[in-house]
Amino acid sequence: MGRRSRLFGRGAAAAVLAVLALLPGAGGAAAAPSPGPGPASSAGDSGGDLASDLAAVDRSTAWTQLSTVKLNFPTYHPEGLVVTADRFYLSSTQIIEPTQTYPAPVDGFDRTPGKGVGHLFVIDRTGKLLKDVVLGHGDVYHPGGIDLHGNDLWVPVAQYRPGSTAEIDRVDIRTLEVTRAFTVDDHIGGIVYDASTGHLVGNNWGSRTFYEWTPSGKPVTTWKNPENLVDFQDCQYVPKGKMACGGITNLPQTPTAGGAKATYELGGIALLDLRTHAVVNEFPFQQWSAAGHVMTRNPLKLSADGDGITMWAAPDNGEESAGTQIYTWQAKVPKRS
Repeated sequence: MGRRSRLFGRGAAAAVLAVLALLPGAGGAAAAPSPGPGPASSAGDSGGDLASDLAAVDRSTAWTQLSTVKLNFPTYHPEGLVVTADRFYLSSTQIIEPTQTYPAPVDGFDRTPGKGVGHLFVIDRTGKLLKDVVLGHGDVYHPGGIDLHGNDLWVPVAQYRPGSTAEIDRVDIRTLEVTRAFTVDDHIGGIVYDASTGHLVGNNWGSRTFYEWTPSGKPVTTWKNPENLVDFQDCQYVPKGKMACGGITNLPQTPTAGGAKATYELGGIALLDLRTHAVVNEFPFQQWSAAGHVMTRNPLKLSADGDGITMWAAPDNGEESAGTQIYTWQAKVPKRS
């Protein structure tokens, strides 16, 4: 834990320039402090074949860190990330009063609701905060993983406890107006817009169950997570009819490594088929942040560009050693015949 990535030489510098050329707005000049143009395209909508690329990744795939963007404002506990050509959209939970575990369940809950505030940060590609959109109300203050389709940014905002309730919000990125689309009788920790069906897919606490709804909230189907390696934190739609999810499992350690309280963070990414609900591919991702967290701990997004995959991740909380940084990684994948 706590390992920092090595510094890279000329080859990585060339890779950085290549990625920046593909992503206008990433180059250091501050963007105008408006919510952003529309319609927008998320990172996953790039011209590459992300599904095929992710299916080709394995444990031996080498990932190179290209850059970091430091966020110099209070970021609290980041939850979900969307990347466009000139913006980062970052959801986050501000804890005012932590939840407390009950000695015995109360009204079906294992803990108190706590108190907090949900945030959606609109950030330019240099890390400058453009807008802080407050989300939620009362006990509902935990925004989760987010996804963008057209101008609609979909955000689940839930109580910070399992088996609770959530609302599904739609944020128009042109105006940043928030509309509550529908409510759910479960904690929803992440959401994806399935462009192949026009439906929404959400995962609950620990991502053990997936739900599918119409955009108005009509239930379509429910299924159990076929993957048990990690709990998914942030997911995204992958054309056509796929979903990529990153997550984490905290594993207890042996007595000589500090005992059960000294957990090890196992990170990983999975590609799932939204029609069959099967895992297409999954692989560990063991790269570490400045605060010693695995990169897939919370927000991340992926994009296919030519012969490689670009990943953006923001694993660290605002109050940790180096604050929240958005890391950019890239991996080369085998050419498809």
